[in-house]
Amino acid sequence: MLLRARQFEYVFPSRALLMGVVNVTPDSFSDGGQFFSTERAVARALQLAGEGADIIDVGGESTRPGARPVPEAEELRRVMPVIEELAGKLAIAISIDTIKPAVARAAVEAGASLINDIAGNREDEAMWRVAAESGAGYVLTHIQGTPETMQKNPFYENVVAEVNEFFGGRLARLAACGVKAEQVVLDVGIGFGKRLEDNLQLIARLDAFTKWNRPLLLGASRKSFMGAMSGAPPQERLPASLACACWAAQHGAGILRTHDVAATRQAAGLTRALAEREIDA
Repeated sequence: MLLRARQFEYVFPSRALLMGVVNVTPDSFSDGGQFFSTERAVARALQLAGEGADIIDVGGESTRPGARPVPEAEELRRVMPVIEELAGKLAIAISIDTIKPAVARAAVEAGASLINDIAGNREDEAMWRVAAESGAGYVLTHIQGTPETMQKNPFYENVVAEVNEFFGGRLARLAACGVKAEQVVLDVGIGFGKRLEDNLQLIARLDAFTKWNRPLLLGASRKSFMGAMSGAPPQERLPASLACACWAAQHGAGILRTHDVAATRQAAGLTRALAEREIDA
């Protein structure tokens, strides 16, 4: 299975790729404000790359539950200097985490190779046309509602079946817009319009989504369902994040989106080594 994101190509199955998170925001749930300046955001990205990140995901708008939209001009002001500087310093792929087509287009023109779009339920095709025209990789994420509304009584009869149905419909629409299958990554959308049990079901049944023959991205790092189970605040959810990452890497995930690259690399690497030896036995 091949993933093409402009000049980058990844062949799966392989070890899970690590996508390091850089939030250029004052209000993200896990690290809001820590990397809000261009200088700090660039330094953080370079640190994550040094820890073994394969992709750096830069976002300028919080997608935590209840978050209000950021004006396009402000989002551009936040992310563009970071992407422009990183494009000249990194040999790995840069991802733009945005729901705005104009921000995605500007980021790709500045050097980003992947569009991480949580608004996979969109009806407007403008974002998909940016991906089609640029050849950028495209992360198709399942969500109910918007970040501002998504946790207001989400409901599913069968979350695994419904997310799979969503992927089927959206893959057809992406193809109709000219986005090639080899550009697409699927993300079940942990925390995006999901109840605790929905999140657990999606992670536990991750292999149910491998039927689309596309890389699966899991973005569970530090998410609130972990706090609901343990009471731990975001900065104390590393153990739960690593448990999810290791499980996911062995059940179909090709990309792990994480705030903690070094720890995730170590845990996932050992999990893979043990699994390989189990097969050999």
